[in-house]
Amino acid sequence: MESHENENPGARRARGRPRGWDDKTAQNTIKSLDRAMEVYEFLSEAQGKALTTISTEMGQSPATVYRVLVTLEGRGLVEFDPVEQVWHIGPQAFVIGARFLRRTSLVDRARPILRKLMEQTGETANLGIEKEGAVLFLSQVETHASIRAFFPPGTLSPMYASGIGKALLAEMDDDRLARAMAFQELSAFTPFTITDADALRADLAQVRANGFSVDGEEKNLGMRCIAAPVFDVNAEAIAGISVSGPTSRVSPDDIDRLSAFVKDAAHALSLAIGGQADGRS
Repeated sequence: MESHENENPGARRARGRPRGWDDKTAQNTIKSLDRAMEVYEFLSEAQGKALTTISTEMGQSPATVYRVLVTLEGRGLVEFDPVEQVWHIGPQAFVIGARFLRRTSLVDRARPILRKLMEQTGETANLGIEKEGAVLFLSQVETHASIRAFFPPGTLSPMYASGIGKALLAEMDDDRLARAMAFQELSAFTPFTITDADALRADLAQVRANGFSVDGEEKNLGMRCIAAPVFDVNAEAIAGISVSGPTSRVSPDDIDRLSAFVKDAAHALSLAIGGQADGRS
């Protein structure tokens, strides 16, 4: 057996956690810090609260809550309004949140979600964004089935004939949608492509109401796609997640079942990038 007695400690791999890091018992937690975070999270959900209101609603003593708030205030995480005599989340909370957003990669965050979606549905899962009036596919997890959709990263597709494209168009306000459609020639790719502007608007209204879109052989015959939007911190739809597969497996009867998985995946990715699960909430 190889000896490590003379191993250089400086050469050892740095640890992100100590041994036993998964032990969540009381000995590995700081009760005062945990209590402080409870107060902080409570205030973040119910801003503009007086000390007595916070202590009463949380079931904590005013003295304990006050010590927590003053400590957080010293770090800029909360601030006190002396006129209204209420507490708010402070500017440092935004600074820390912005640092999280800078390290967040949409594609990296999406990969495990796409893989789970593929496993749940048995169909290819896709991630796409709007790029100069088209859908740009960023990532894909392919199904194991022999017949499958294939949109490699970098593929572009017209928004009006794409599940992800229609999911994003449906979340645009009237002015932005009008501008987007002004540069789109609604050409027919199949007999099912929507080529009438009024019909497309009606379809997008239904997409918005449902929270998901369906591309029913509108770009490729024999293929159906179901998509839902992903929202960022500003409640803007910045991406879409979809599943796509042959109509023999993705039939109209399957839409309700599959759309639930797709919406859940979009919801999960929205939260993973620090966004809102529903841009209208």
